[in-house]
Amino acid sequence: MRELRVLHVAQPTTGGVAAYVAQAAAEQLRRGWHVAVACPQDGQLAQWLRPTGIPALPWRAGRAPDLHTLDEAWRLRRIVREFAPDVVHLHSAKAGLAGRLPGSRRHGVIFQPHGWSWLAGRGMLARASKAWEKTAAPRCDALICVGDGELRQGQNAGVRGPLIVVRNGVDLTRFNPAAPAERHAARLALGIPADVPLALCFGRRSRQKGQDLLLAAWPAVLTRCPQARLAIVGDGLTETGPQPGSVSFMPAAADPRPWLAACNVVVMPSRWEGLPLSALETLATGRSLVATAIPGLTEVVTPGTGALVPAEDPEALAEAVAERLAAPDLADAEGAAGTRAASAFNLTETLDQLCALTTAVAAATRPRATSKQTSTPVAGGH
Repeated sequence: MRELRVLHVAQPTTGGVAAYVAQAAAEQLRRGWHVAVACPQDGQLAQWLRPTGIPALPWRAGRAPDLHTLDEAWRLRRIVREFAPDVVHLHSAKAGLAGRLPGSRRHGVIFQPHGWSWLAGRGMLARASKAWEKTAAPRCDALICVGDGELRQGQNAGVRGPLIVVRNGVDLTRFNPAAPAERHAARLALGIPADVPLALCFGRRSRQKGQDLLLAAWPAVLTRCPQARLAIVGDGLTETGPQPGSVSFMPAAADPRPWLAACNVVVMPSRWEGLPLSALETLATGRSLVATAIPGLTEVVTPGTGALVPAEDPEALAEAVAERLAAPDLADAEGAAGTRAASAFNLTETLDQLCALTTAVAAATRPRATSKQTSTPVAGGH
């Protein structure tokens, strides 16, 4: 088989989706494939690609569907036509919409939602998103779910097509437990006193990530741990909060490892997730994790590695966070268990599976270059 040509398409240029795209593209380049990424030029993704030499092809696209979506789709088609890929790998909702509109194609298509689109909507928007995913799923040659929970959500919603699970993974050579000296140095660099209990919540501030629930819970945490501090690290944050003296709003960190080393517990009060890289990074660095009991997080937080609490329940969230801030030995023991559990989410295995699937899609769909025949799905379930 000749050198594969793969085009990744992503609208998110920060956070877990962008990190995943950069990792996948770099691995495929290492294998000798011809790889490019179509994405907006702001944010971190284009910056991450630059040192690798992987082209970041300019694709202007907004996060939500609007009157410009058809223009975004036409711009993407021009990019695809010029790059002439064997496989187009669409990441997240906007790329999945623009890249799966009706029309002839001569390449394989992989779609990876990284969290189903209807979970972000309400009412009519949620219903329309679910109907679209059910309609568009058969237009893929593979539809990748990042975890078992995401697969079940899709199946329960009536999504039928070439669904397959390729679980997210974490780079275990980069994310590993910090020694006491490293933890002390991280706190010193971040301006956090050595004896202050610290809770960390990191990720783009949004309804999805549930920072509002954590802020609602925080006063109850302080009644039990008056010295505790909370760091909310991510884009779009403002200097507001119920406890200005104990809550810090920080911009997104290019490298989350110092924050992970410095904290006692990581809190993820999300309303929905795929299988978040930040949770896997928390496990790998040996931090206790308090998270909501939703698909994607229930696969990560297992007995002994932290606590699962009901979604939309600030009281239960406060109790679980306060328990670990008040008992550092408990948090440390859970962190050690998390490090052992992280071995089940090795990034190397994730990328191997992804490359094998991409190769299979290319092999199954290359006849389109001459016959334009509709491809046979390469994956039919899990």
